[in-house]
Amino acid sequence: MFNPYGLARPLLFALDPEAAHDLTLATLDRTASCAMLRALCGAPVSDPVDLLGLRFANRVGLAAGLDKNAAHIDALSAMGFGFMEVGTVTPRAQPGNAKPRMFRLPERSALINRMGFNNQGLEAFAAHLEKSRWKGVLGVNIGKNADTPIERATDDYLIGLRRLWAQAAYVTVNISSPNTQQLRSLQTGDALDGLLGALGSARTELRRTHKRDVPMLLKIAPDLDDAQIEAIASMLVTHAVDGVIATNTTIARDAVKGLPHAEELGGLSGAPVAEASNRVIRALRQLLPPRYPIIGVGGILSGHDARAKLAAGADLVQLYTGLIYRGPALVSECARALKAASR
Repeated sequence: MFNPYGLARPLLFALDPEAAHDLTLATLDRTASCAMLRALCGAPVSDPVDLLGLRFANRVGLAAGLDKNAAHIDALSAMGFGFMEVGTVTPRAQPGNAKPRMFRLPERSALINRMGFNNQGLEAFAAHLEKSRWKGVLGVNIGKNADTPIERATDDYLIGLRRLWAQAAYVTVNISSPNTQQLRSLQTGDALDGLLGALGSARTELRRTHKRDVPMLLKIAPDLDDAQIEAIASMLVTHAVDGVIATNTTIARDAVKGLPHAEELGGLSGAPVAEASNRVIRALRQLLPPRYPIIGVGGILSGHDARAKLAAGADLVQLYTGLIYRGPALVSECARALKAASR
């Protein structure tokens, strides 16, 4: 089948990756209502799934990171996602890390980024959510500011949770980006226990105040050992966290060793992270109660890759880097593959 993105990709790849990202989003905004964009994306796949107390239009979602400021929701919805996640947003606006901070590794259909939660802050984010017309399941991904001391990180997550509770379909707590100093230390031991305990207490208060429940998920890294995964699974249950997103980017470089940009600092995404993500999903599925919600992310570049996430134990999947290499048609391809696999 002819894929128009194949014509655009060489032009985009001639640009700096972050410039290409910004240009793509701006183009989507301009063409969101036109027939060309609908033709490029294909007809949305209907495959309703009930999970987390929500109804997802299909099993394929947009991963956090692509629309950090929730500024392009209506345009991105034209791609046919069953749900979308926007952010990561921090309480205060911040520029992120110095540029250049995004690098393509096309030989492995991969990307390295060290963006560092660059975003316009909670108030701009919430204003964009208010303006969006999309009625699908929209999750928000919250993080901490880079200049917030790690021992005060919980404060930032509480600010994000409280500010977005009334607008979010679900909230994801991102403690797994490798691009904010010490952030991944929140995935272990007393730090994770304290964070989830504080968020749990805040959720009890918010349910009472707003008369609505909002599922909370935890996004974790692929670079965890078996003992760490087991400890996280136990805490997910202890603190009544509603679901888990596995996984974020990896700091491992074995799969891209020797390639241009392979030694750049940051998180590696795309094809090389697929099996690391699947390993974590398989472990979680064995450790967590039956039907505990797992969203699989990492290395999905085809319908086959999406099915591998379900086979490992995921209920839903999310895409980001695969869109850069395959274009919008990847969404419907994966949604069709998962619809067929789940029957």
